[in-house]
Amino acid sequence: MAKALRRRQRAGGRAGNAERRGTAAIEQMPWAPPVNIDRPVEPLDEAGIAAIHDGAMRILEEIGIEFLNPEALDILRGSGGCTIRDENVRMGRDFVMEMIARAPREWTITPRNPARQLAIGGRHMVFGNVSSPPNYWDLALGRKVAGNREMCRNLLKLSQYFNCVHFIGGYPVEPQDIHASVRHLDVLYDKLTLTDKVAHAYCLGKERVEDVMEMVRIAAGLSDAEFEARPHMYTNINSTSPLKHDYPMLDGWMRVARRNQGLVVTPFTLAGAMAPVTMSGAVTLSLAEGLCAVVLAQIIRPGACCAIGTFTSNVDMKTGAPAFGTPEYMRATQMTGQMARFYGLPMRASGVCAANVPDGQAMWETSNSLWSAVQSGANMVYHAAGWLEGGLIASPEKFVMDCEILQHIQRYMDPTLTATGPEDIALEAVREVGCEGHYFGIQHTQDRYTTAFYQPFLSDWSNYEAWEAAGAAWTAQRAHQVFHDIIASFEPPPMEVAIHEELAAFVERRKAEGGAPTDF
Repeated sequence: MAKALRRRQRAGGRAGNAERRGTAAIEQMPWAPPVNIDRPVEPLDEAGIAAIHDGAMRILEEIGIEFLNPEALDILRGSGGCTIRDENVRMGRDFVMEMIARAPREWTITPRNPARQLAIGGRHMVFGNVSSPPNYWDLALGRKVAGNREMCRNLLKLSQYFNCVHFIGGYPVEPQDIHASVRHLDVLYDKLTLTDKVAHAYCLGKERVEDVMEMVRIAAGLSDAEFEARPHMYTNINSTSPLKHDYPMLDGWMRVARRNQGLVVTPFTLAGAMAPVTMSGAVTLSLAEGLCAVVLAQIIRPGACCAIGTFTSNVDMKTGAPAFGTPEYMRATQMTGQMARFYGLPMRASGVCAANVPDGQAMWETSNSLWSAVQSGANMVYHAAGWLEGGLIASPEKFVMDCEILQHIQRYMDPTLTATGPEDIALEAVREVGCEGHYFGIQHTQDRYTTAFYQPFLSDWSNYEAWEAAGAAWTAQRAHQVFHDIIASFEPPPMEVAIHEELAAFVERRKAEGGAPTDF
């Protein structure tokens, strides 16, 4: 339906305003995706970069990657740059580098609200919500339970509300009360009506990918040509480490590439289990698995918008359990950032932890992972709010606590903190106070005191006695209250009535047709 024919009535309210600073629930920072003004941490010297690059190329040249998708094999076979035996694909390094050079260094994703457009690449940083946990934990329940649609919707509301969350990843918790064949339809309907930010599609069979792309197109009021002119959504695939890409993810990857949407490939490599126990070896393996998917995308559509991700951590060698936010995880992220810049590709990282509840461990591991993303020069940071138990639990309290860290990062990147103009050096203020006075009452302070320093919405800076008198609420308890305050005051962003009706009709039609198969 042409945009000119659509009615201009809108439903929804203030949650859709990208400039909104908050409702009565909290006073938060404005929508302002940060630009990383720091030099990235680069633990590798030139010899180290060369060694990891050579290792990744030798994996592709001498060992190969299994592509478990006949169509992908046919495309690679027809490229003239691959040697294929059964499902094993080997690629020469010159061919790999030629294909990778086609990918843009920077690109944008424009959701249904153009004010939420995101720049991917360069020094831009954007953060997304927790994605895909099957389970949920909150303080009222006090235990882990299977996710349902109400929990998913509430986490989507948090994702829309917080300005420091810039894109909406996969399901923030799997709503297991919805049948898997139609789950993607209901969750994407909720995602596109409760939020107006960049959305994600799972590569789990052609129906899910095609349905999501069509729903994003409808929600944005676009023709097919307008949708395919530039990215309006994105997908992420994981390799099946070691050295495999599976059928459904490759199928979705190719479909999204053909329609010119955003593509992120993120091998999930755990050193000592699915990758070499050494971090440089794990990073090398991860890069080989990621680069070959970028090659496939560039064969299908030269100039396809790709990013390469890292999910390289280690296991607990005593138990085999995955560990996150470790020193090894941080170094692997930094090394991958160096290599992503070497290849000229935007980079994805993650905000992760292995903790089971929103406690001290959860926050130091998450802080480590988020700040390592900053240090690495990452551009997209998945799972930045709400992740617990290595990705098996989503928690609203953890989501709120993580958003305090994300606001720290946003404020840390504010260039006014390092401004050095005459008013910033403040010699006249120093002269006025001299050796005897203080700075509280002078005009220089009075003009700036409301914006001079970061103001938390969750941290409690009162002394022990004042904290105790106010009820002695620990951080997770305060976060639980903030969560409920946000949900109680939430209003969905506006959507034209005709678009809303078209979107709902599409969902009902696809449900009547059976949705998507549940076996792959």
